[in-house]
Amino acid sequence: MSIASEGSGLSQARLGRMREGLARHIDDGDVPGLVALVSRRGEIHADVLGRMAVGGPPMQRDTIFRISSMTKPVTAVAAMILVEECRLRLDDPLDRWLPELADRRVLRTIESEVDDTVPARRAITLRDLLTFRLGLGMIPMYPARYPIQMAIADAGFAPGPVFPSFPPDELLRRYGTLPLAYQPGERWLYNTGSLILGVLIARVAGTSFAGFLQQRIFEPLGMKDTAFHVPQHKLTRFATCYASDHATGTLKVFDEPATGKYAAPPAFENGGAGLVSTADDFNAFAQMMLNGGRLGTERILSRPSVELMTSNQITPEQKLGSEFLLGARGWGFGLSVVTTRDDLCDVPGRYGWDGGYGTSWYSDPREAMTGILLTQRMMDSPQPLPVYSDFWTLAYQAIDD
Repeated sequence: MSIASEGSGLSQARLGRMREGLARHIDDGDVPGLVALVSRRGEIHADVLGRMAVGGPPMQRDTIFRISSMTKPVTAVAAMILVEECRLRLDDPLDRWLPELADRRVLRTIESEVDDTVPARRAITLRDLLTFRLGLGMIPMYPARYPIQMAIADAGFAPGPVFPSFPPDELLRRYGTLPLAYQPGERWLYNTGSLILGVLIARVAGTSFAGFLQQRIFEPLGMKDTAFHVPQHKLTRFATCYASDHATGTLKVFDEPATGKYAAPPAFENGGAGLVSTADDFNAFAQMMLNGGRLGTERILSRPSVELMTSNQITPEQKLGSEFLLGARGWGFGLSVVTTRDDLCDVPGRYGWDGGYGTSWYSDPREAMTGILLTQRMMDSPQPLPVYSDFWTLAYQAIDD
């Protein structure tokens, strides 16, 4: 379906080429189905292809997907709402709200035993959580060999497709038993900042994290299908999630809609990877960001906050070792930012993030364009799925002005 017009600067013929290119991934068995959406200058093109499950019902425009790490920018926006209300400040210590993380000890070196530590030079701040520089996170060494990696796994935070499910206070208690791998502000380490950020937001707001998101972001933007679980009456629109079966070369079910991890409210509302959403719901969020914090008459954030969020906040030294995740990109608040033009779709200033269960979102302010790709085939590695790469190449080649 396309309502792109001449004013959008998108070529109808080339959008047709995009549909053909994405359909090949379904024909080849890479994914059972997908929803792909490109929005430019207020006009929207959407392709709905394949099925919600192998042998299942046809994919629908309003199919619900597990968006996993595309949750991170939503969590960052929630934090910036509290910054704009002066209930949090970017560089104030968080000890008052997160006493479990006060008075941190830091490994003497990354190879040290977990009891070989020195005092942290300063407290953890909100900026550290937003930029993933708090000193906790995924250690970029595979296979695991450092004592801190074993301790992280023993605490219940091993990297992988199954996310932590502890209640919020228990999650913070467990993080509080670990030393920091690096000094606060020293190194970008993936993911943990967003998990802790959700707990922080709930404590500061005096409500559940889900309740805050619903009231301050989802309701104003009309995101009616975005939540931390899928209620019973919506399960018929919820896609099945698959992983690769390397032994057979086929797809195997990872999460069933009716009996899986999203069929009931979770014990932990995961600010790093817990949301489900639809293409149009997430496009509302993306357009709000692209419009400098406003969608229609609703203003979620100020333009300066969005500009700060979508500006690179890390140095090459802070990113050291995590290039396999970020590549040539930088990191803003809860999302990546392209800093170097080295590919067709790598335009400096383009921002967004991917989800490990098979989703991708980026917006390009220079081109006034947003793209959203939703599948439910899990990533096999930090490298993007081929369908991701093809979608972005095909989306950019459709620009016709």
